[in-house]
Amino acid sequence: MTAPPVWHPSPNFGPRRDGALPDMVVLHYTGMDSCGAALERLCDPEAEVSAHYLISETGKVLQMVEEDMRAWHAGAGQWGDVTDVNSRSIGIELVNTGAHPFPEPQMAALERLLADIMVRWSVSPERVIGHSDMAPDRKSDPGPHFDWRRLARQGLSVWPDKDTAPTGDFFALAKRIGYPPQGDPDTVLAAFRLRFRPGAEGPVTPADIAMAADLARRFPVDRDAAST
Repeated sequence: MTAPPVWHPSPNFGPRRDGALPDMVVLHYTGMDSCGAALERLCDPEAEVSAHYLISETGKVLQMVEEDMRAWHAGAGQWGDVTDVNSRSIGIELVNTGAHPFPEPQMAALERLLADIMVRWSVSPERVIGHSDMAPDRKSDPGPHFDWRRLARQGLSVWPDKDTAPTGDFFALAKRIGYPPQGDPDTVLAAFRLRFRPGAEGPVTPADIAMAADLARRFPVDRDAAST
């Protein structure tokens, strides 16, 4: 039987605004050398940052904020029409500097936690995103070493089919997926590649367009709008 999360409350939270409920999950890496250092910062009232959960390299899960409350993990950014991502999301921090792969116990713990959250709040796989997706001009986590394809195989996120015909404008497709429409287009391209084509460089290629076209077709950020 999986052990429940260890409760370690943070003072850094508030009510979700305008009656919002979580329908997204945002994944982060801590960018710190240890779980203890990350936990200290996420619970420091002067830091004014937090997340709902922190997962150590060994797979230990700590909960700092109740899921129905608004943790302070996402900051400024946007996904689709959502500009207050904190009020609409659950934040999960993974102990990792960003420079190395995520250990198996940590990934397994994340998968169990994600599956529970997604059932509890009816979160669809395409609304499990990285911090770099919704804030591409500021953030790079969970970074190039995170195994998004592994999550997608279990229905916990999405992955594109690169065999789709490369048709359409990449940046229009990226907007339909959910990437912020404002800002430097190169920044959006870099964020997309960070998640789906780590290591890719240079101008937009047919491979980028094919992947974006597949995701935009199957997982538009606003399904109702896409069907009208």
